[in-house]
Amino acid sequence: MTLHMKNITDLFLQSYTPFKALLFYQNEKDDLYVESYNMDSLGKPINAHPLTQRESKALSESMQSKQENSSGFLCTAGLLSDRVLYVDRSGEGYAIWYTPEMRRHLLFKSDLGISNGEAYLPPLLWKASKNGLSLWALVDNDRPNLESKLYQAPFFNLYANGRVCMGNVHIKFSLNIDLDEFILQWEKFYFGSAFSHLLQSMSPVKGNIVLLWQQQIGTENPFPQRQLKRFPNLLKDIIR
Repeated sequence: MTLHMKNITDLFLQSYTPFKALLFYQNEKDDLYVESYNMDSLGKPINAHPLTQRESKALSESMQSKQENSSGFLCTAGLLSDRVLYVDRSGEGYAIWYTPEMRRHLLFKSDLGISNGEAYLPPLLWKASKNGLSLWALVDNDRPNLESKLYQAPFFNLYANGRVCMGNVHIKFSLNIDLDEFILQWEKFYFGSAFSHLLQSMSPVKGNIVLLWQQQIGTENPFPQRQLKRFPNLLKDIIR
């Protein structure tokens, strides 16, 4: 049997500084009490206090992030799709990708007076984490770069900053979902949901958005890019 030893030399070359210590107490009823200590510059525990909700939440989020990063979350078994622009697996993780001009089936609430049907969409830029989605429009089908200008996505249910209003819908992703499936599920969710209303009294297009989609649905007309509104930031500005 051959043993494969992991090279841990780098661990000895790194400097780790203690910043928090936790002491767990337990009584005869198995009730737990946790005391938290800050650490001074010499690595000695100071400022003993009960573990706060804020500290407990930060610890939980840190452990969850490490669990996700050790899983297959937002990984891919093959080459990255040409549509993928940026992936960050730290924290809650997020991905940025784009879609060129395409024809999609759109759904609208009946009180908007817009028929459901297919229409051409402008190129779109997507940014999604496991908890939310933001969307912008682009003006050409070329692969975007850091200096690419962004435009308001010409849809309902969007905030001025590009964030999609999720309403009461909660999307649950597996910790092992790969990048391709993650993108597919977000696009499927977005176009499978019915548009219903404008947010913050803001029209995301120049002119009447209801009239725009009434004229586009069921036609072969390309999306009229002259009606797109400029978003104040560039692509590089939405990478945090």
